[in-house]
Amino acid sequence: MTGSTAAVQARADSVRNRRLLLRAATEAFAECGVDVSMHSIAQRAGVAKGTVFRHFPTKDDLLAAIMMQLLDRLLATADRLLRADDAGRALKDFMAHGIGLLAADRAFCDVIGRPSLQHADVREAIDRLCDTVEDLTARAREQGSVRGDITGTDIVLLLGGIHQTAQPLLDREPRAWERFLEIAFDGLRARDRAALPHPPPARLRMADPSGVPGPTKT
Repeated sequence: MTGSTAAVQARADSVRNRRLLLRAATEAFAECGVDVSMHSIAQRAGVAKGTVFRHFPTKDDLLAAIMMQLLDRLLATADRLLRADDAGRALKDFMAHGIGLLAADRAFCDVIGRPSLQHADVREAIDRLCDTVEDLTARAREQGSVRGDITGTDIVLLLGGIHQTAQPLLDREPRAWERFLEIAFDGLRARDRAALPHPPPARLRMADPSGVPGPTKT
């Protein structure tokens, strides 16, 4: 085996091991909580413990990597939908995609999502997502598809709200969230209505220099 061939094989092995570790860790955290040991994750993935630490020096890094997988999928979908002609349809499709991802792994937010919010990469990715959702929402407002007082922050917060509303039903009705999305989106549509009774929520700004995520005014 030549040096270049060996390097290619090593990279392929590294990619494979990372994929195995992320899958094993996601399953282990969902089943056992975030206190599961890195040794247990290595065993589940079928790799040496040292391999875990080469890819993820700390458990926080591993939790963040799992969260980044979800955020990358959401960002890719949002970026694609920004090019859609029908901005209202695009906004609703984004919401459906996001809620569907949450509903498909109900342990994710509580077990993996919240601890990972302390990681700078995750907070920065959420900031990028919020910016893109604001752009999606602005296009829908401009086309008259949603009310003029709806913001991207409203949309981001509604993703979790609709998912939580449907959660008690998901064991027997895994698509129940679609009903509540339709109800919510019907309320978002542009109509001759009075202004909403409360001002828009503060822009979600996660990449806070203090390391404590939370809303700030921009």
